[in-house]
Amino acid sequence: MPGASARREFERRKAAREKRVRTKNPRLGGLILTLSSEPQSTTSWDTGAIGEERIGRQLNALASDSLRVLHDRRIPGSRSNIDHLVVTANGVFVVDPKRYSGRPSLRVEGGLLRPRVEKLMVDSRNCTKLVDGALKQVELVKGIVDEDVPVRGVLCFVESDWPLFGGAFTTRSIDVLWPKKLYPLLEADGPLDAATIHHTYATLARALPPA
Repeated sequence: MPGASARREFERRKAAREKRVRTKNPRLGGLILTLSSEPQSTTSWDTGAIGEERIGRQLNALASDSLRVLHDRRIPGSRSNIDHLVVTANGVFVVDPKRYSGRPSLRVEGGLLRPRVEKLMVDSRNCTKLVDGALKQVELVKGIVDEDVPVRGVLCFVESDWPLFGGAFTTRSIDVLWPKKLYPLLEADGPLDAATIHHTYATLARALPPA
């Protein structure tokens, strides 16, 4: 299920906090919980789960023999997971939804006299680490599928402040876009036939179990 592991972690943290508060304050615990908010370290899991669930529902609606979808796959030997894998006629798309407020943009520094550095910004926040994470997932998937199957990474920003025209960009081979830009990309015609799509899907499902 899309967002399942993030949703479980949110519920686990929420329940653990409630238990701590009620144990420490037997009489006033309920009132304290009502008047206080969950810490950001907890609500971030809920935010992430909502983004994954929203993208996941639409991907499921697009699924067909030529577009196969895997959600919430655990990376063996790690606590990390891959949110969505979409196997299409154009290869495998590693889709990482992000529910951030603000406008994503590409900032390029250096060039002629200094090394060129690309930074993913959301308003004034440097979010380049998201690109680093996406690249690691792409390399992992490349090591699983056949060499002739292309693998492409996507950061899909949900609810961000995108401009009316343009806006999408690519940084270090990772596509940065929004949902309505993503879905046509996945449905485009490509060279892989149905047998290859099915084989690639099955290979990924075996190698990356549900989180």
